[in-house]
Amino acid sequence: MDTTSQTLARTPLYKLHVELGARMVPFAGYEMPVQYPTGVLKEHNHTRTQAGLFDVSHMGQVRLSGAGAAVALESLVPVDVVDLPLHFQRYAMFTNEQGGILDDLMISNGGDHLFLVVNAACKQQDVAHLKKHLAGRCEVEELADRALLALQGPAAGAVMARLAPETARMIFMNTAKVTLVGAECFISRSGYTGEDGFEISVPGDKAEELARLLLAQPEVAPIGLGARDSLRLEAGLCLYGHDMDVNTTPVEASLGWALSKARRADGARPGGYPGADIIMRQLAEGVARKRVGLLVKDRMPVREGAELVDTDGRAIGKVTSGGFGPTVAVPVAMGYVATELAKPGTALQAIVRGKPVPVEVVKTPFTPQRYYRG
Repeated sequence: MDTTSQTLARTPLYKLHVELGARMVPFAGYEMPVQYPTGVLKEHNHTRTQAGLFDVSHMGQVRLSGAGAAVALESLVPVDVVDLPLHFQRYAMFTNEQGGILDDLMISNGGDHLFLVVNAACKQQDVAHLKKHLAGRCEVEELADRALLALQGPAAGAVMARLAPETARMIFMNTAKVTLVGAECFISRSGYTGEDGFEISVPGDKAEELARLLLAQPEVAPIGLGARDSLRLEAGLCLYGHDMDVNTTPVEASLGWALSKARRADGARPGGYPGADIIMRQLAEGVARKRVGLLVKDRMPVREGAELVDTDGRAIGKVTSGGFGPTVAVPVAMGYVATELAKPGTALQAIVRGKPVPVEVVKTPFTPQRYYRG
C-alpha cells in the first residue's frame, strides 16, 4: 500500500514510540514503529524468552450488536459463529463469490455483542462490507476511539496476572473484560507470534498510561513491526495481502483447519457464505496449488516474490513471505507450490538475484507454538 503521498494517521502511542527512540515507517496508512534502538533481532528474541509489547492500534475494531448478529455474520464467513462459546474468540475470513479471501479476522462472543478485529489495510472496506450485507440484521459500529495493545511471550501470563489476577484463569482464545489503569478493557488470550499472550482493547485516551504500566514491568520491552513479522513467520502465520488475498481460497492457503465443521457440506449449517460452493468443492476434490513452509538450505534469505522452481528448473510457484528466523537460526519462507510438490521433504529451488538457492518443503510452524491451553 503506497502511503507516501497521503497524510499518515497516528496511533495514541505515537509520542511514546518517538520518546522510546523508535524508527517510524509508513504502514497501512499509519506511522508505525518498525524497531526500537535495541534492533529487530533482540526484540524478536526478547519476545520469545520474556514478554514484548506491540502497538497494534492500527487494526480495526468493530462491534456487532443485535439478536441476529451471529446468524447475520455467518452469511459472510465460513466459520461457526452461532455456536461460538461465550467469552471465546475464533479465527475467520471474509470470502468473495470466487472463494477468495477479502480479509482475515478474529470474532469474539461478548454475550450481547460480537467483537471483531480486522486488518488495518482492509478495515475501511471491511466495515463497508459488513454494513452493506448486514444492514437491517444487526448494528455495525467501528470502535475508532479504542487502541489495541498486544503483550506477547512466555512471561505475558505472569505480567497480566500481576495487574489483573483474574486473567490467570484464561486459556488460549478466552476473552474477558478487565479493569486496567481505571479503564474497562476487553482482552483476549491470543496473539500473532506463536507465543502465549494477550491482546488488549483499551480506550484510546488510556492507551499511553496502560503502555507505560506494562513497560514498567521488568519482563516487558517495546517491540516493533520488524520483529512482529519475523515472529509470525516462524509461527507459520499468514499475513494478509502477502500469503493470502482475494485470488487465494482458504483451501489453497492451507487454512482448511479454520473452516468449521458446522459450515461444511456435511455440517449442521453447510454453505451460505460467498464462494461456498467453490470452497466446498475444493475441500472434496483438492486444489492445484497450496501454501507450504520452506526451509532455506543456504545462508541467503529468500524474500517475497522469489520464483520457485523444481529440480528440472520449471517454475512451480512463488514465495509470499520470507526472511531470517532468529529462533531457528536459519532463513525460512512460505509460498505456493503445485500440490504434487507440497509434500514435506520435497527439494525445490528459489531463484534469488538470478541464482538458484536450495529450499525444502517443511511443515509449519518452524518453531513450536506455545499458546496457553491450561
